[in-house]
Amino acid sequence: MTAAPEPEILAAFEAAKGFMPVDEGLALYAAAVDAARLGLPLLEVGTYCGRSTILLADAARAAGVTAITVDHHRGSEEQQPGWEYHDPETVDPELGLMDTLPTFRRTLHKAGLEDHVVALVGRSPQIAALWNTPVALVFIDGGHTDEHATADYEGWAPHVAEGGLLVIHDVFPAPQDEFTGQAPYRVYLRALESGEFEEVSVAGSMRVLRRTERGTR
Repeated sequence: MTAAPEPEILAAFEAAKGFMPVDEGLALYAAAVDAARLGLPLLEVGTYCGRSTILLADAARAAGVTAITVDHHRGSEEQQPGWEYHDPETVDPELGLMDTLPTFRRTLHKAGLEDHVVALVGRSPQIAALWNTPVALVFIDGGHTDEHATADYEGWAPHVAEGGLLVIHDVFPAPQDEFTGQAPYRVYLRALESGEFEEVSVAGSMRVLRRTERGTR
């Protein structure tokens, strides 16, 4: 049976700011529960306001591990003023810059999950360069340019333990989705072509891959 969150966790997920639909959230939760059996942390790149973090944190809590989430909290390209996914409520009124960190903290507090998450505030490549701990799951959901998606993959995929999962969001193969999903799609193809990961499941734009034994040699 596929693992599913309790109703109060799903309600917290649906109430949080974010863009992930429920079916993809359920797929992420199932992957997190699966991976957490390795007894290692679950890591997310791209926190935004904590919608997906709720699911990772709940899975981590149940397994006695920690969810780690990485973001500079200034918003990705499509979340800046003038773009489709911009939310004025996330703008710091003093600085005039996006700052999703306060909203993220409120999201976790309301869900009762603060004690199960470590939030790393900074640029993904800088943090990845300092990281040396294996993780059970890496969820890539950061910037959608080739530069950012590639850096997230190159920085974090090597830390996925054998049997662990690499989850990539916003994978859109169609050329008309160049801005929103082609870079994640190219990263997804690169992971498969490497022979280090094999596909486990697909849900909407979510791809779940497992690190193979070959990929850890």
